[in-house]
Amino acid sequence: MLDMSKTFNRDALSGLIVFLIALPLCLGIAQASHVSPFAGILAGVIGGVVVGKLSGSALSVSGPAAGLIAIVVTALAAMPFQYFLCAVMLAGAFQLLAGILGVGGMADYIPSNVIEGMLAGIGITIVVNQAENAVGFDKQAFLDEEEAGFAWTDLDEIVEHMEPGAMLISLLGLALLTLWSCRRFKRLQWFPVGLLVVLAGVLVNQMLGLVRPGWALRGDAHLIRLPVPTTVAEFFAQFTLPDFSGLALPQVWVTGAIIAVVASVETLLCIEATDKLDPQKRVTPTNVELRAQGVGNLLSGLLGGLPITSVIVRSSANINAGARTKLSTIFHGLLLLACVATIPQWLNFVPKAALAAILIFTGYRLARPQIFLSLWKADRWNQFTPFIVTVVSVVFLDLLRGVAIGLLVSIFFILRQNARLPYYYQRSSFTNNELIKLTLAQEVSFLNKASIKQTLDELPRNSAVVIDASNTAYIDFDVLEVIRDFAHSRAGERGIKLSLVGFQEHYNVPQVSTERELVSGLAGMHGEAPKRSAGLAQDLLRQLRKK
Repeated sequence: MLDMSKTFNRDALSGLIVFLIALPLCLGIAQASHVSPFAGILAGVIGGVVVGKLSGSALSVSGPAAGLIAIVVTALAAMPFQYFLCAVMLAGAFQLLAGILGVGGMADYIPSNVIEGMLAGIGITIVVNQAENAVGFDKQAFLDEEEAGFAWTDLDEIVEHMEPGAMLISLLGLALLTLWSCRRFKRLQWFPVGLLVVLAGVLVNQMLGLVRPGWALRGDAHLIRLPVPTTVAEFFAQFTLPDFSGLALPQVWVTGAIIAVVASVETLLCIEATDKLDPQKRVTPTNVELRAQGVGNLLSGLLGGLPITSVIVRSSANINAGARTKLSTIFHGLLLLACVATIPQWLNFVPKAALAAILIFTGYRLARPQIFLSLWKADRWNQFTPFIVTVVSVVFLDLLRGVAIGLLVSIFFILRQNARLPYYYQRSSFTNNELIKLTLAQEVSFLNKASIKQTLDELPRNSAVVIDASNTAYIDFDVLEVIRDFAHSRAGERGIKLSLVGFQEHYNVPQVSTERELVSGLAGMHGEAPKRSAGLAQDLLRQLRKK
């Protein structure tokens, strides 16, 4: 375990960099969710300080997430904000209970193509909903109150009432975000591009006020609006308490359950990705993480913040900045708190068009064309069809129904495959634990991912293991990812001699060429005399053939 005192300088610098990235994201997500900027920053503070302290992850960063925007917008269209805060608290309670009950592995049971479809659908929704802010369209001025929320019929109104200043700022922001993602500009990537977009937006808007006043953005419709407290009492007055009478409404409980499921899945996926990026390959206990997220959402709902998840953009930035411990996450949360408490008037110069550019780029990354192409090439029916059905359903219906439809379609294709090729799973162990053979069946679907992952995690250290796919006709992409990850990192870390046999060439997994070569290598790992080694090899070969 690292001594925090020895890594303080690295963690403090990383925390500063993550703060500069998180600030515009917290503001932008609050804007897209149709809540006050304070609610977004408050969620970032709690995600950094509280979740950061309780989390079992050394490097993940939590806060408001773009993946929950659609849920928040849908919920607020049906209930007051104070009732929604009750739903956030319920989500935290559900997560806390899930962590206590030990269901941290639940994300392994959701097909990756449905998750990708959910995120892509959310990305498209974000892009569409932020179009009005990107072009400076003031919805409140031109549409009736009952028309709140985006509708495709709004496009005529948006085109007719565009603001040149907003378009200039958003296009500049998108250009900067695109350039910063190019390899040519790798040397400049040490500076947080989100902060650069915000600063450029403020500067351009101030210059427009001097040289072209008619283009300058003014008022609540176009600029961030945070209260500027002059006393401690005024600062604490910004916190919004939940109205607990909302707990009597079934819709509040349903919303809380939806937030809990989506936030937990997003958190567990982020944690898995963060652990892979961790230079020290530390493994985060998923149930501890769920409990930490649950406490964070309980507190965020109680004080008036947005729901919280672990977020990969800030987590990867934390790792790339050189963080070593969770101190960097906590420090970034403290900086967010200091910012909103001491300089909120500076944040009120930020144009919404600049934040819209950040959100549109974020939405694009969630739904980038490469995702569609990779799933199309991987498997046009079993992978791509559930994915695209989920995307379309999320965009045109809502998140809950979209994911439910995607799951049903995915299950249909799995059952269709299993009806033709029945599934079985066999594990064989040999005397003295010298060799463990896992024989995969004809059909291995994503439903087998969790059990295979658990079996691999429980294999004894310093053992010899064979995974045999000689009789397997189909292996799901998710299961292949588990096997590849085990072969590339986990097996070596635990001293396991692993051999993969019989995998089809397009699965792209390292394997021995013949069974005899495999057994010879396994026998040699014991360091016996040549005759003894040869005898062991022959014995293992006979045992393998029996199986």
